[in-house]
Amino acid sequence: MTTAIIPSRFGSERFKGKPLALISGKPMIQRVYEQASKAKNISRVVIATDNNQIFDAVKNFNREVVMTSTNLRSGTDRVAEAASILEINSNEIVVNIQGDQPVFNSKVLDELILPFEKDEDIEMATLAFKIRNKEEITNPKDVKVIFDQNYFAIYFSRAQIPYPRDNDIKPDYYKHLGFYAYKKSFLDKISNLDSGKYENIEKLEQLRVLEAGFKIKVTVTEHDAPGVDIPEDIKKIERYLKTNLG
Repeated sequence: MTTAIIPSRFGSERFKGKPLALISGKPMIQRVYEQASKAKNISRVVIATDNNQIFDAVKNFNREVVMTSTNLRSGTDRVAEAASILEINSNEIVVNIQGDQPVFNSKVLDELILPFEKDEDIEMATLAFKIRNKEEITNPKDVKVIFDQNYFAIYFSRAQIPYPRDNDIKPDYYKHLGFYAYKKSFLDKISNLDSGKYENIEKLEQLRVLEAGFKIKVTVTEHDAPGVDIPEDIKKIERYLKTNLG
């Protein structure tokens, strides 16, 4: 059994109340839930929040939601707390879905889970997308990832990585998509780790895992998952929705 948990908080420095923003008539958190529910290998989808408005909104569209603490460091920590509330078994897979990527292709969740079926030693996995829009290479809101020949993450950064010293080298760049899958036992382990030095510098929770010496398997997907960072992104998402999912 695989459970997907969508961490959702009301506060945001650039877009307060973002999960409840309407996208073509539906709250964004509802659209994320509906996309997650389409994945073939997801058994259950739950929203985890610390906000009464979000909690009530989810209840209004008749979906499962749990209330979590307000003083959590990251979405991963919220997912870990929700997984414990839900009493998910230690050997089950938990999927963490970002609440601000409302138009992702549900196939990416099946791709995300696949490494666990192929290798029993995998404890955590994530997704990457080969960058096509050159602006994303240097934009700090688009997180880049580099990985080794076995597709294990080496580093995640808001900076341009790798950086070609010589102009005649044209490397491929990969954008990290904010989806994670973990064995529940490993999720508990990383939620109990101290925050990492580079996690705090880059504000990227996945760096906590690498700094502690653990591995993250990276699957490269053909499906992008554009996100909503500021109110102006809503119109772009609605156009994407109409073109790609409508």
